[in-house]
Amino acid sequence: MAPPAASQRYPSPSQPSGKSEVSDLKTQLRQLAGSRAPGVDDSKRDLYKKVISYMTIGIDVSSVFGEMVMCSATSDIVLKKMCYLYVGNYAKGNPDLSLLTINFLQRDCKDEDPMIRGLALRSLCSLRVPNLVEYLVGPLGSGLKDNNSYVRTIAVTGVLKLYHISPSTCIDADFPATLKSLMLHDSDAQVVANCLSALQEIWSLEASHSEEACREKESLLSKPVIYYFLNRIKEFNEWAQCLILELAVKYVPSDSNDIFDIMNLLEDRLQHANGAVVLATVKVFLQLTLSMTDVHQQVYERIKSSLLTLVSSGSPEQSYAILSHLHLLVVRAPFIFAADYKHFYCQYNEPSYVKKLKLEMLTAVANESNTYEIVTELCEYAANVDIAIARESIRAVGKIALQQYDVNAIVDRLLQFLEMEKDYVTAETLVLVKDLLRKYPQWSHDCISVVGGISSKNIQEPKAKAALIWMLGEYAQDMSDAPYVLENLIENWEEEHSAEVRLHLLTAAMKCFFKRAPETQKALGIALAAGIADFHQDVHDRALFYYRVLQYDVHVAERVVSPPKQAVSVFADTQSSEIKDRIFDEFNSLSVIYQKPSYMFTDKEHRGPFEFSDELGNISITPEASSDIVPAQQYEANDKDLLLGVDEKDDNKGLSNNNGSAYTAPSLESSSSISSQMQELAISGPATSATTPQSSFGFDDLFGLGLSTAPAPTPSPPLLKLNPRAALDPGAFQQKWRQLPISLTQECSVNPQGIAALTVPQSLIRHMQSHSIHCIASGGQSPNFKFFFFAQKESEPSNYLAECIINTSSAKAQIKVKADEQSTSQAFTTVFETALSKFGLP
Repeated sequence: MAPPAASQRYPSPSQPSGKSEVSDLKTQLRQLAGSRAPGVDDSKRDLYKKVISYMTIGIDVSSVFGEMVMCSATSDIVLKKMCYLYVGNYAKGNPDLSLLTINFLQRDCKDEDPMIRGLALRSLCSLRVPNLVEYLVGPLGSGLKDNNSYVRTIAVTGVLKLYHISPSTCIDADFPATLKSLMLHDSDAQVVANCLSALQEIWSLEASHSEEACREKESLLSKPVIYYFLNRIKEFNEWAQCLILELAVKYVPSDSNDIFDIMNLLEDRLQHANGAVVLATVKVFLQLTLSMTDVHQQVYERIKSSLLTLVSSGSPEQSYAILSHLHLLVVRAPFIFAADYKHFYCQYNEPSYVKKLKLEMLTAVANESNTYEIVTELCEYAANVDIAIARESIRAVGKIALQQYDVNAIVDRLLQFLEMEKDYVTAETLVLVKDLLRKYPQWSHDCISVVGGISSKNIQEPKAKAALIWMLGEYAQDMSDAPYVLENLIENWEEEHSAEVRLHLLTAAMKCFFKRAPETQKALGIALAAGIADFHQDVHDRALFYYRVLQYDVHVAERVVSPPKQAVSVFADTQSSEIKDRIFDEFNSLSVIYQKPSYMFTDKEHRGPFEFSDELGNISITPEASSDIVPAQQYEANDKDLLLGVDEKDDNKGLSNNNGSAYTAPSLESSSSISSQMQELAISGPATSATTPQSSFGFDDLFGLGLSTAPAPTPSPPLLKLNPRAALDPGAFQQKWRQLPISLTQECSVNPQGIAALTVPQSLIRHMQSHSIHCIASGGQSPNFKFFFFAQKESEPSNYLAECIINTSSAKAQIKVKADEQSTSQAFTTVFETALSKFGLP
């Protein structure tokens, strides 16, 4: 049956059928505006509800603004609430109509009922119309002196709203001083908390251009104020307690007695039922005792039970938040939590995100005394129906093994995983077995005997297949069918889509050739030919390198590709200690949940003391200590021969002509000739003296580029030209700054005119930008200003990064330069110093 036509459908009771219904509402409201008949308030309520429902679903009912205001003359608090809601919604968009509300709101601010006074004052401050701020000062002043605490609470919040609308009006009315007096003397805890919150925000914003605001902001951290709040902390609600505890974290105690007094005052807060209060208290304890090693360790012992109780008693979301903070503490002090490892066992009904975090914590607390129990528990999770958790549990077992705890039993458990005949279990186990063999090569016999029975056809995941291929190449002498398995994989080269697997195939074939040349030479020839013709640049380059080094000398190739292996003692951590310390400093924040510092996920205005240039800056950079300076790598002129000395344009042209094979290298059809060359190389051994290259043999000649071996005279450095429209992603800047070594560190003078102009740091940013050097972050206060700059070469995407710290007292600038091209660092530094020397000059 077809649906009825639009004209035949019944209109929704919550939506007007047209403008006529809004007009009807307007007429009915006007009729009721001056009526005092019995039951008129009930009629008004029905009309108000209709207006509010239309407004809620997005229908414009601003045309009844005047009638709504006229009907507000009533003592019914429900009607007033709906009227205030309507007025607050339409006042900002209709500033002219907002004038109609001033009289009745000011009148209600003097009502006998404190609830109406508070609601009216809140609505008056929520109009957000700059032209009406003059009408707010009087009611706010009266509200701050009101006898009722609810009205005072609303008035304090209203002062903050007034400041955001018109800061000068708020300061001129001396409201901050009134709030400070209320904060220190009011008997109501909520009023005190609101005053603290408002003053912190106002003085923080004012501190950038007012010394008095700076002093007032610092006064909040004085000992009398801190102890005043801590002595009254039990009177406040949870939100206010967290606010006070965050303030206490910033307090610098005068001595150890001061620290112990504060900890005694907050001892009972560790038993609070609210997780936010407990975490805030924990942060105070940890920060206060950072310089007291023994006490700091005792703090860990003291807070442990409180946090573990919260984990088991709250919702999954709260448990995850607490566990994230516990994980941070466990990583810093695993021995303290080692005896409590059973608290981190996974429950069947927990969400996967909680289980994953618990697996990480089990890995962190594992030691000699509890490894057997933890590994036994983790092995049970390997059969979990949740595949992601099963994978994580296998990885956890491998991580514990790499920590050198009970390796014998763990290796046996891992090898048992290979017999489970589950693809994902086998894949994860192969990756871990490879890492174990890198650290414990003495276990190769036991591992290879089991791995040798796995068919490569059953391994689909690239990482697992790459691990298996690595073992085939590394232990080819112990695996009878290793050359044939590799040959089968190489024959299916075109079907392998992962570049990682193809790279491992090349290396494994080379290693196998050095150990079992007659059985591998054909497969190696096919692999090299296929790799050279490969479209992936890394695969192509590696295959070409292997071909050339074999052509040069087989024994040299063996020393390069398959040297004697040393056991890996330490595997790289994914997070630097600097990042972990930064996260610890931001304890009790989202940084702990995300496991990354706040500057990696917050907007620029919330990243602390750094000020960012609007054109480019979206990054916060941690200042490096002088002890972290890495000596720059110095290259001699002859070292330039280590790079391929061909023009980039010609190189690309050659690549396009022959599938990336611009050099004198064989194609796929010539695999038989390569195979014969491999056989010849395997038999002939080292090159004779007649064909032995001289010591002057260059790297470019090794690649058959036909360049002269005589060292070319060092050309004079060309004038460095920078790209005026350079752009660099903030994340890329941060990554490069961490990875690149410091090329140059220099000190230079800044002229007096430049020092004077630094009263406005943005002037230096604009000046350097006019010289094609762009600022990505800046910060600091007189006398020390810090800037981070970047620039790019005009002709190619080569980046230069610079840190510039200017001391206005000594008129000196400390410059650190990092560059993609070390050889041009000096040229950039010259350009940078030249531009800086002109700062402030006419």
